[in-house]
Amino acid sequence: MTLRPPGSTFDAFVFDYNGVIGVQPPAEAWDRLAQLAGWPADRTPQFQQAFWARRNGYDAGVITSAQFWSSGLVLRTDRTFGDLLPELISADTAMWTEVDPAVIHLLRAAHRAGALLTLLSNAPHTVADAIDVTEWSCSLMSRTVYSARIGLNKPHRGAYEAALAAAGWPDPARTLFVDDRSENCAAAAQLGMQTLHYTGKLGELAHHLPQLHPAPAVREAGAASSVAA
Repeated sequence: MTLRPPGSTFDAFVFDYNGVIGVQPPAEAWDRLAQLAGWPADRTPQFQQAFWARRNGYDAGVITSAQFWSSGLVLRTDRTFGDLLPELISADTAMWTEVDPAVIHLLRAAHRAGALLTLLSNAPHTVADAIDVTEWSCSLMSRTVYSARIGLNKPHRGAYEAALAAAGWPDPARTLFVDDRSENCAAAAQLGMQTLHYTGKLGELAHHLPQLHPAPAVREAGAASSVAA
């Protein structure tokens, strides 16, 4: 018999990282990274296109940091690639490790109420390693699953199976998956998981998380999200 956290209709929760717990990098961060790689100040959008065109393999762990950055992303010639690479890795990692304190607050309340929280993120080894040593990850997440460590990116079915396995194989129908991308939610639903397409509405998220006491007022942002089987 599976015991549910007080006040919850779910036995387990699987959270995406970026766009839910982690905040999207601001334009200034993209500008700094692009300029570090040698792109002119007015070509950050082109740098971002090149960055994302190469990211899937990096997130899945099939290419290394050196291979990712040497695949046409670095234009500057005033420094050696080997000298520049650690700075690129550091700047890139820093962009993806800022979190939303309001979401962390909700997760702490859910954790205190006994919720089983698992992280499932598309992230390269560098970012995964950085997240795993944060206080919130160490204290709140029962397990963390990253694409680079399993060789699969969401929305591949195997990524969700890995998260369920990490959570101890809870009933998918009693497991809530939270992600900011609708296609990732749709893939989770194919396994029978309940899904919340998170668009920044903290009240919507709080409604589905267990809490020992009534939740304080939370800010709202973005369009309406929905829960779907």
